[in-house]
Amino acid sequence: MASTMLITGVSGYLGSRLATRAVRAGWSVVGTVHGGECSIDGVRVERIDLVDRAAAVALLERVRPDAVVHTATGRDRGDWAAVADATGTVAVASAAVGARLVHVSSDAVLSGRQPPYDESALPDPVYRYGAGKAAAETVVKAVAPDAAIVRVPLIVGTDGDSKYERMTPALIAGQPGALFVDAYRSPIHVADLSDALLELATAGTPAGEHAGVLNVAGPDTVSFHRLGELIARRQGLDPALVPAARAGELDVVIPRDNRLDSTLARKLLTTRLRGAPEFLA
Repeated sequence: MASTMLITGVSGYLGSRLATRAVRAGWSVVGTVHGGECSIDGVRVERIDLVDRAAAVALLERVRPDAVVHTATGRDRGDWAAVADATGTVAVASAAVGARLVHVSSDAVLSGRQPPYDESALPDPVYRYGAGKAAAETVVKAVAPDAAIVRVPLIVGTDGDSKYERMTPALIAGQPGALFVDAYRSPIHVADLSDALLELATAGTPAGEHAGVLNVAGPDTVSFHRLGELIARRQGLDPALVPAARAGELDVVIPRDNRLDSTLARKLLTTRLRGAPEFLA
């Protein structure tokens, strides 16, 4: 009998890719959506507001999943209830049915002032979304101490549908905006992250036994602008046309250097975590 995985936010970019790979790996997959739509072969979709604790607990009691992967990020990044409170609901419901919880967090919990960051780094967010994700980490540690808390950087794909794959050609075409040359991240391919999450959800493996924070990021650090150049080149566009800006010269609040040290993840996982220069080549 196949193990059951519940994926929150299955209509999102990460959630949908994870669900597809989970089905291929033999999981029985249930996915939650709030306002989005999802039609993935082999995935049973449940429409629910995860802020509603009673509804979330009832859903998990009915599904009785072996693992829960919480990819949902909320209706928008300033939505504290969906980012922070809903994570508490998912953690409580997962613990109540004994499900392995893999919570997808973000490098946004970090200020970017003391890179590189390993798993011992304490949250010190500089903007609201990061604060919400930091609160979510705290509640997961309290409610489900055996859970994996996966800090991830920018998530990029090669199918043209990830945020920066869509943004880069739009900027080149004249959409207002620019990419920062002085803000740095460690992007990861959505397929590599999905496979890592599957490993972390699987009982009986070193990754499946991991508890607490785990950085899952690519090995290469690039600026937002360099990422745009790599994407442009892959899409057959002129990298020189990617507009540039300096965060330090603008009135913006953004972590400047959130490079993540994924040494521990590379020891635990069999999935190879590729860097942006490789997967966008």
